[in-house]
Amino acid sequence: MRKIIVLSGIFALCFLFTSSAYSVTDRLQILTTTTDLKSIAEAVGGDKVKVDSICKGYQDPHFVEAKPSFMIKARNADLFIRAGLELEIGYEGLILDGSRNPKIRIGQPGHLDASEGVNLMEVPTTAKVDRSMGDVHPMGNPHYWLDPLNARVIASNITRRLRKIRPEDADYFQNNLLEFHRKIDKKMLEWTKKLEPFKREAIAIYHRSWPYFANRFALEVGCELEPKPGIPPSPGHLKEVIDIIKQKNIRVILMEVFYDEKPARFVAGQTGAEVVIVPNSVGGTKEAMDYFSLIDTIIDKLVEALK
Repeated sequence: MRKIIVLSGIFALCFLFTSSAYSVTDRLQILTTTTDLKSIAEAVGGDKVKVDSICKGYQDPHFVEAKPSFMIKARNADLFIRAGLELEIGYEGLILDGSRNPKIRIGQPGHLDASEGVNLMEVPTTAKVDRSMGDVHPMGNPHYWLDPLNARVIASNITRRLRKIRPEDADYFQNNLLEFHRKIDKKMLEWTKKLEPFKREAIAIYHRSWPYFANRFALEVGCELEPKPGIPPSPGHLKEVIDIIKQKNIRVILMEVFYDEKPARFVAGQTGAEVVIVPNSVGGTKEAMDYFSLIDTIIDKLVEALK
């Protein structure tokens, strides 16, 4: 009798572990290029997905090394999600080629450009775009995720693709999407109210990460520390920036966590403006652990400096 009980217990444990292993391996494997895409994919995918990100939130997403470990993750992926607009131009192709995974090739259901349907800003109007213009993206500014309403678009894009890849879970993904949209709409009321007193306030920025954010919350980008996107500030350009900040009475220099602070600190010392260093991606600081806390962190730090 005791042997029967023991054997029954062993079989029960085996079943439990087998079921658990199946539930984990049965989840869709998603690889995103940025942590923001990862956070949104996790929100709509829920416990039906497992998501990894190539870039860390404290890294410049323009410059990422195509490591073999990323190729291995891509090899096992059911869905690869990129920000697009050539943000990942230096490493996406290498990772996709190295993965040898036909499911996630461009044009396949397992490859998603999250920028689909986004109302893009700063699309060059010149016929030719070259390196003399700096890090200009021919299809538009790729930092669109910093507008929370674009996060709704991203979530919808991901949900449609998940429904296509895993139709049996379509209702589950759709319900998660609706909840994500509800939360964005609710938080937008809160975020807009916080920044309302500073409507049309001019701010200085380091890199052109912020036009979508500024446009959504009615802020003005008064000047940039980079003379051209991706080009480090020169002494001559910083002098021009200092003059603009004084003329426009700009009180804040907004910059990302991964750039050199020295130019911004120098300008602040000459003008009295405050340097506000914030993450521009999820995980850029310990406070910004998901998409909503990312926007919370940016707005709270900005409001604190502008008060």
